[in-house]
Amino acid sequence: MKHKNAYYWYCQIGGWGLFILIYTVFFLSARTDTNDYPYYFNVIFFEAGTGFFVTHFMRYLIREAKLLSLPIQRQITWLIIITLSFSMIYNSLVVVIEQARGWEPANYSNASFTLKWFRTLLGSVSYFTIWSLLYFTYHYVSSTQSQRMNQIRLETLVKELELKTIKAHINPHFIFNALNSIRALVDENPQRARTAITELSHLLRSSMNADKEELVPLDKELSIVKNYLALEQIRFEDRLNVSFNIDQGTLCQQVPPMMLQTLVENAIKHGISKEMTGGYIKIISDFKDDHHELVIRNTGQLNGSSENEGFGISSTRNRLHLIFGEAATFEIRDTDKHEVEAKVTMPVRI
Repeated sequence: MKHKNAYYWYCQIGGWGLFILIYTVFFLSARTDTNDYPYYFNVIFFEAGTGFFVTHFMRYLIREAKLLSLPIQRQITWLIIITLSFSMIYNSLVVVIEQARGWEPANYSNASFTLKWFRTLLGSVSYFTIWSLLYFTYHYVSSTQSQRMNQIRLETLVKELELKTIKAHINPHFIFNALNSIRALVDENPQRARTAITELSHLLRSSMNADKEELVPLDKELSIVKNYLALEQIRFEDRLNVSFNIDQGTLCQQVPPMMLQTLVENAIKHGISKEMTGGYIKIISDFKDDHHELVIRNTGQLNGSSENEGFGISSTRNRLHLIFGEAATFEIRDTDKHEVEAKVTMPVRI
């Protein structure tokens, strides 16, 4: 607020100072003999000073009446009313005082007050119209920018809250499935169950750290996925085959945390676990058409369409949209009768 007030005073002083300068230059260049108007400088400084104080009072009235908070149509109406009103007040003051002080040109002193008033009114309206347009335009642009910034802040806050909501659902969902895997091992093979608990602790530590970030390097995400798959291979044994085809250049690319793990978990839950003989999961990361492409292929079927999306698919779509907008895509489809492919395409980050 202090900076805005300082800016106002700079503009006010500079504007009326420019008024003096322009009229002085015009006066000196247009007249060969300045003796016929000996009080010119008295007049020009008086008019500028009067304009300075009248427009300042005009600003005070605008602020006290909170006219700038009105709808734009009403602001324009009040702009016209105030400009004309204060132009006439200013014009009356100038004409009365200059006539009383005898500061008029010799060829102008015999004119009637009414004639003098109307002769100078056009100039007064012009000054105040320029002042009002500059003042209202500045505040309109400033208000528009402020509203835009508030809208951006609100959109950012909503985006952060939506991402946090999605992440809050990811961890419980993942933990539930991991605990199911361990439960299946407790009676059957206690030693393997202990190994699984160790794997789970690593996963939990990684996922808790991932929640603090919007994006993480693919290399970090892959380490979580490998721990998860190691845990699942204890449960599925020979029924789960895992392979990776990773372009080393993609390891530094940024991806949403836990996204790949969620898709792999989705592939196991809806694909591998429903196959009597198990199946495979293949994870591919490569560059294609100036984009980073992440592909998960697994044994299974979509059973028609993916309109009734589960949490894994819907969370992936939502997170990609919130983070990358239209620059990222996600699709899941059957490549043949026994294979499902989930593909994520993201912009390359250098």
